[in-house]
Amino acid sequence: MTIQLASGLSALTELKGREIFNGFAAKSPHLASPTAKLDRKLVDTIEEAVRRSGLKNGMTISFHHHFREGDKTINMVVDVLARMGFKDLTLASSSLQSSNSVLIEHIKSGVIRRIFSSGMRGKLAEAISNGLMKEPINIHSHGGRVALIQSGEIAIDVAFLGVSACDAFGNANGVSGRSHCGSLGYAMVDAQYARNVVLLTEEIVPFPNGPASIRQDQVDWIVKVDEVGDPSKISVGAARATTNPRELLIARLSADVMEHSGYFNDGFSMQTGTGGSSTATARFLETRMRAKGITAAWALGGQTGGMVDLHNKGLIGTLLDTQSFDSVAAESLRTSPRHFEISTQVYASPTSKACSIDRLDMVILSALEIDLDFNVNVLTGSDGVMRGASGGHSDTAAGANLSIVVAPLIRSRIPTVVKHCTTVVTPGETVGVLVTDQGIAVNPKRPEVAERLKQAGLPVCPIEELYARAVAQTGEPKPIEFLDRVVALVRYRDGSVIDVVRQVKP
Repeated sequence: MTIQLASGLSALTELKGREIFNGFAAKSPHLASPTAKLDRKLVDTIEEAVRRSGLKNGMTISFHHHFREGDKTINMVVDVLARMGFKDLTLASSSLQSSNSVLIEHIKSGVIRRIFSSGMRGKLAEAISNGLMKEPINIHSHGGRVALIQSGEIAIDVAFLGVSACDAFGNANGVSGRSHCGSLGYAMVDAQYARNVVLLTEEIVPFPNGPASIRQDQVDWIVKVDEVGDPSKISVGAARATTNPRELLIARLSADVMEHSGYFNDGFSMQTGTGGSSTATARFLETRMRAKGITAAWALGGQTGGMVDLHNKGLIGTLLDTQSFDSVAAESLRTSPRHFEISTQVYASPTSKACSIDRLDMVILSALEIDLDFNVNVLTGSDGVMRGASGGHSDTAAGANLSIVVAPLIRSRIPTVVKHCTTVVTPGETVGVLVTDQGIAVNPKRPEVAERLKQAGLPVCPIEELYARAVAQTGEPKPIEFLDRVVALVRYRDGSVIDVVRQVKP
């Protein structure tokens, strides 16, 4: 098709190499066909989506972990990539679970060369702790992951995002479809920054699917699969609800600390993290809030049924949800007009123009270890093996006005309060209070909090006294033996290396 230019325009001098209009579909050929226009993103197989994405050896792939132990997308996709012959890939999942143990073989065969993750558990973590990988993995916080993506250190070439339902243009969320997981706070960041985005979905629904957590202008290819995840396995492991009497005792004490901290006032804000005692704290807040005649303005983080219950009773005004920890929270996100989904960038990124953690009054956090300087380990167990995750721990401890760490004084005959943490994930300067089943310790940097808790009659004592009690019951634990080889770099939320994990000695 040839276009006659207007008589007053000199094409040779005025266009300066610019293309001349050659028809409305010349640059967008899909517009010429109604079928191609509507269904151009749909492909039949993961293999076809991979080919169209332009993925090559040595590139970076990413996934989200909103289904936690029920995730089926990571294993499925990496299996396909292995069959297609890919090598030297960087795996940048928001986190890895016990269910991802099949990745061990893909690491051995060279499909995966590097890993960035918030944490890992199970056989995969054990294998890496014992020297499986040639390069150290990078452990980051949830907010820190966003910062690494924005800096370009994690440059996502293809994001594979599992969703229960989307339309043919890629509008997707986590509250529709059969296997809905709730918030897609991690996936939202991947969709924003990845060079190519592939959605794996169980169902294609009519356009437009809303609200759109992942938008049509972010999605390149869509593959319909049988299953992306099992939402019934979201609330297991670290996100479980507890019936353990000791954990419930600690939860009750942590609610006491919140009540008398000086921040338990009308309009306060809070977050409860993963771990039995942390998530259970919400159960003991209702009577305290009603007795004082106050409500919380908002609650943040991975939302649970306990927080939803307080929200439904009018005791929490707004829920900000970056990850739904159970089906009750997922349903609330779908139905409540004051339950909002937020990305991890909005949640906790240190490079965000404004992140929500900076407005937190109090946060309840778990710990595997806490030392005499209040440094916290949530990554490695008493044997030195990785069995946890950085998560939002260091993010929220830094942002909240008061961070409250909860843990049993002794776990499996091993002291939780130690002289020096095996692995430091959260620096003690950001920790305010430790709550155990045998006493409460307050960071000396927070004397005003200590005084309030003592006046309330709570069992406050120096952390050194808690350490002495633990050792008196268990004896001094033998030091863990490590080799010199580093298997993991622990990245603080600003990208700096706060600690390393060394290979455990056989």
